[in-house]
Amino acid sequence: MKVPSQPTGAVAEADGPEDRLRRFVTIWSRAIFPVTATSLTRAEFEGHLLPLARTLCDALHARPFDTAPAQRTGAALIAAHCTDPDALGRSLGVVDSYLVLYCGTESDLPTEELRARCARLQHAMAAGYAQALRERTRAEQEAIARSALAARSAAEIALHTTESRFRAVFDGAAVGIGIADLDGNVLEVNETLTRMFGGMEGPVRSRKVSEWVHPEDGPHVWKLYEELVRGEREHYRVEKPYYRGDGTVLWTNLTVSLLRDAEGRPQYQLALLEDTTERRLLHLRLRYEATHDALTGLPNRTLFFERLEKALAPGDNARFGLCYLDLDGFKVINDSLGHSTGDRLLVEVADRLQSCVTGGGEMVARLGGDEFVALTTAPGGEQDVTELADRILAALATPLRIDGRELTVRGSLGVVEGPAGERTPAEVLRSADITMYRAKSAGGNRFELADPEADARAITRHGLTTALPTALERGEFFIEYQPLVHLGDGSVHGAEALVRWCHPQHGVLGPDRFIPLAEDTGLIVPLGRWVLQEAVRQARFWQTRHSDGGPLRINVNLSPTQLHHPRLVADTVDVLERSGLEPGALCLEVTESALIGADEDLLKPLRQLAEMGVDIALDDFGTGYSNLANLRRLPVSVLKLDRSFTRGMQQHPVDPVDLKIVEGIVSLAHSLELAVTVEGVETGAQARQLRDLGCDTAQGWYYARPGAPDRIHSLLLADAV
Repeated sequence: MKVPSQPTGAVAEADGPEDRLRRFVTIWSRAIFPVTATSLTRAEFEGHLLPLARTLCDALHARPFDTAPAQRTGAALIAAHCTDPDALGRSLGVVDSYLVLYCGTESDLPTEELRARCARLQHAMAAGYAQALRERTRAEQEAIARSALAARSAAEIALHTTESRFRAVFDGAAVGIGIADLDGNVLEVNETLTRMFGGMEGPVRSRKVSEWVHPEDGPHVWKLYEELVRGEREHYRVEKPYYRGDGTVLWTNLTVSLLRDAEGRPQYQLALLEDTTERRLLHLRLRYEATHDALTGLPNRTLFFERLEKALAPGDNARFGLCYLDLDGFKVINDSLGHSTGDRLLVEVADRLQSCVTGGGEMVARLGGDEFVALTTAPGGEQDVTELADRILAALATPLRIDGRELTVRGSLGVVEGPAGERTPAEVLRSADITMYRAKSAGGNRFELADPEADARAITRHGLTTALPTALERGEFFIEYQPLVHLGDGSVHGAEALVRWCHPQHGVLGPDRFIPLAEDTGLIVPLGRWVLQEAVRQARFWQTRHSDGGPLRINVNLSPTQLHHPRLVADTVDVLERSGLEPGALCLEVTESALIGADEDLLKPLRQLAEMGVDIALDDFGTGYSNLANLRRLPVSVLKLDRSFTRGMQQHPVDPVDLKIVEGIVSLAHSLELAVTVEGVETGAQARQLRDLGCDTAQGWYYARPGAPDRIHSLLLADAV
C-alpha cells in the first residue's frame, strides 16, 4: 500500500504541534477516504480523524507507555465504517511512516525508543480494529441467529406456514449454519457452511460434532458444549479452528445456541460459523511485521524483549545467557562502500548468526543498526553462553564476499549470564551493552563476561558525563593550588592550578575522574577557559595583595583538545588583558605525549604564546618516549620531570643509575636553556639530592599538598612517606 507522499521539509514548515498533527490527519484522510463506506464529506471525515490522531500522539509520548489508546483508535475506525481491509493496511502504513515524524519532534525520548513505541502502537491498533470488526460481525451474527430462531419457532407453532421464511434465512445467510441433535449428529447444513468445509456436504453430515476437534481447541470449548447439550446454558461463543477435508485449517468465530421445544425441553443445537481465516492470517502477518526486522527477517527488539522477559521470569533453577554483539568497523564499510553493501553484509551476518543458535531455548535478534543479540535459556550456565559466544565469533571469522569484494567481519560481544528472576530486561541489556564496549575497548573481535563492578564504574562514568555541563553552570568546580618551590633558597616560586569537582553525590573528585570525560564530550574547552580565568585572577590577586612574598607564577594545564582549539591564543590574550597579569607570570603546561610528532600547525599557537612571554612547560617529561632532539624545535622553556625518575631517591641508598639519569636530563635541559621542575617530591633527602643535581624548582607533598589559595606560603617541609 502506497502512503501519500509529503513534500520535503513539511515538518519544519509547521507552526507548532497542532499544525503538525493536522498535517498528519490530512495524510491519513487521503490514504483511507477512498476505501471508506461513509456518507461524510472529506472535510467532515478529517474532523472525525483528528481526535483519533491526537490519541495516538498522546500515547506515543505517554509515561508510562500504554497501547490501550491505540487499540481504541483501531476500534474507532470500524465505528467510522472503515471496514474495507485496505483501510487498516493504509492506516498502519501512515502511522508507521508519519507518526514519529509529525508527532515525535517535541519528545525528549530518543528516536529509537519512539520507533519502538510506534511499532507497538501499530500492533495494538490492528488488534483493536480486528476485535471491533469481530464484535460487529458477532452482533450481525446474533441478529441472524435471532431471526433464524424466530422463524423456526414460528414454523413450529404455525406448522409449515413459515417454513419458507426459515429456509430463506437458512439458505441465504452469509455465515455457515448447521443444525444437530443433542447427541451431536449433524442434521442439516446450509450451502455457506458446505463451501467453508470444501464444497461437499457428505463429509460434513457424516461426522458428529464431537469429532470436530483440533489441537488448538482450548479446554473450555468442550466444557461449554457439554453444558449446552445438558440444558445448563442457552448459548456460547468461541474462536475455534477446524480441519477441512484437504487438511487445511479453517478458523471460525463459532456461536452455538440451544433450541428448545414448545415445552422448553432441549431439542437441537444451532451453530453459526463465521470464516475468519483470512482475518487471522492478516493478524498474523501484521504481528510478524511488528515483531521481525524487515531487512534480515530476524526477530526485532520488540519480540526480543518479550522473549527476554519470559526468560527472566522466576523459576526453579532457571538461568539465562545473553550475548550482545556489535560489529567492529561497520561504519567504515557503510561510509566507504555504501549503505547497500552494508545492508547486504548485515543480511549475511544475520544468516551466520542464525546458524549459531541451533539448541533449544536459543534465539538471535537484531536490535537495530549493526547490533545483534543472542539469547539462551539452556540450564548449562556460563559454559553454555560462552560456547555460544565462541560459535558466533567463529561464524564471523570467515570473510564474506559481496559484489566481488572480500570483507572481513569482526565483532565485540558482551556476555551476561545468571539466574532468572533477579534482574529486569533493561538491567540485563544495559549490563551487556557496557560489557560489549569493554570488549571493543580491549581491541574487539572478542567477548567479555559481565562484571558488576565494571558495570557500576561505567554507570558512574556515564552519570558524571551527563552531569558535567550543568556542573559548570552551577559552579561545582573549584581550584586548589600546589606550591612550586625554588630548590636554591626554598622560596615559593609559583603554584600549579589543579581543578576539582565538588559533586553533590560523590563528593570531591580529582581531575583524573572527570578530565577524560570532559575531553570526550568537548566540555574541556569551556572548563579549561574557566580554570585559566580563575587561576590568572588568583595570580593577579597574589601580586597586588602579597607583594612582599615576591611575584608568583601560575601554572595552568592545557589538554590536547585545547591545543587544537582555534581560539587558544585569542582566549589566553583576552584573559591576561582582562586581569592585568603579565604574560611572564603565566606558564601553560602541555603533556609530552600531546606533542609527540606534533606538526607546525599544532606548534604555531604555542610559539605565538611563547613569543608573547608566556612560559610553556613540557609536563610528564620522560613518559612519552619522544626524541630528545625534538626538544630543540619545541617552544618550551620548562621541563617538568616525571616522578617516576625520582621515586627511587626516596630510598637509601639511592640507586646511582637513577642519579645519573636525572643528572643527564638536567644537564641536557640546561644546555638548551630550559629550566627543570621536578614533580612528586615527598622527602627532604629527595629534595636535597635534586638540588645538588641542579634542578631548579620542585613540587610535592614534602612541601605542601594542593590546597586553598591563602595557604600558598604554608610549607610543611615534612616527609610524606
